[in-house]
Amino acid sequence: MSRLALTPSDKRVRDWFIETTSSLNCTTQIDAMGNIFAIRPGLRDGPPTIVGSHLDTQPTGGRYDGILGVMAGVETLRVLNENWVETEFPVGVVDWTNEEGARFPVSMVSSGVWAGGIPIEKAYELREVGGGGRTMREELEKIGYLGSMEASWERMKLAAYFELHIEQGPILETSSKKIGIVEGVQAYRWYTITVHGRAAHSGTTDFNNRSDAMLAAAQMIVASRAAAGANRCLATTGIVEVEPGSTNTVPGCVRFSLDVRGSDDEAVERVEERLRREFEEIGAGNGLGIRGSGGGTGESVRGKGCTVEWKEDTRNTAVRFHPDCVRCVEESARGVLGDRWEQLTERMISGAGHDSVYTSRRCPTSMVFVPCRDGVSHNPEEYCKSEDCEIGAQVLLGAVLRYDRLRAGRETGLS
Repeated sequence: MSRLALTPSDKRVRDWFIETTSSLNCTTQIDAMGNIFAIRPGLRDGPPTIVGSHLDTQPTGGRYDGILGVMAGVETLRVLNENWVETEFPVGVVDWTNEEGARFPVSMVSSGVWAGGIPIEKAYELREVGGGGRTMREELEKIGYLGSMEASWERMKLAAYFELHIEQGPILETSSKKIGIVEGVQAYRWYTITVHGRAAHSGTTDFNNRSDAMLAAAQMIVASRAAAGANRCLATTGIVEVEPGSTNTVPGCVRFSLDVRGSDDEAVERVEERLRREFEEIGAGNGLGIRGSGGGTGESVRGKGCTVEWKEDTRNTAVRFHPDCVRCVEESARGVLGDRWEQLTERMISGAGHDSVYTSRRCPTSMVFVPCRDGVSHNPEEYCKSEDCEIGAQVLLGAVLRYDRLRAGRETGLS
């Protein structure tokens, strides 16, 4: 499916979310980033324990990434209502705006604004990918979800945050595990790399006299994979823009995205330092070269070289989740899975970024992972068995209720 942030289809699902949660005895509030908080009252006043995720998708995304977490949150509210369960403190569900970063190119941007990690002015000025030119603020206004409430953790305080998500990797499925107890998230950085060369006629400009931005960019992309692998990290390029974009013109400018991820901040930093050096070398014409000069010599040809610009779009340090929330997830998994819970669970570090990265800066946080078929995500083939969705939702519900009791006990001096 395709439901990019702040499009008409996103508006429709937002309207559904508000209508549904309102029918479940929730009050809804929309902040200045379009984040929607649906809160069910508790016996006592106080910040809510919130579950949730996001309802936007990748351009050709699946039906589970993010969506499962919000749907499970709505189901949590429904189960509490149908069984007349009263929590000590408020609980609720949130739909975060543009988590994917697919339309407006900063992932988790709205939870980042809420946490104080991203200035709202920067978020508002983000322009949609693909040349449409619309800003995030303009599209929030267009669909009627530019809320009046300040987008801030100080305005919308959370007692804790739990997020159910498909793993987006193969570990749980290949090991026949049912639940991932997520202890943290790896570090990652996003960059936009711009390579400036000189456009020229492809038939009249020999290799020695070319400043081929595409050739240099291709070598940089290959180098990024090698540097990441050497540091036990990952590197990915998912967007390449070539100018002027003509079959018979040597490219004069290339922009490409670069996503670098690793288990710790130091490893990601080492990759960046190495790539800054290597990209300069490649741009100067000292890269892989091309074999043959057109004269049959077979020698490597340097060309005229290119210049390189780096722009850091996103920086997220490695995260470790709160032990209280991790323990609530573990205890809930034990209750749901029974005697075999140890064989059916796996303590994990998330390879993907999630809104939990930012909530963990401002409140106790953890996540629940469930397996997805072949580990595939960001793809129409993304799939999670209904049985696994159900188990994940049960663990999520149990974690919320355990945290609510833990909090109540602490505030009354009983734990």
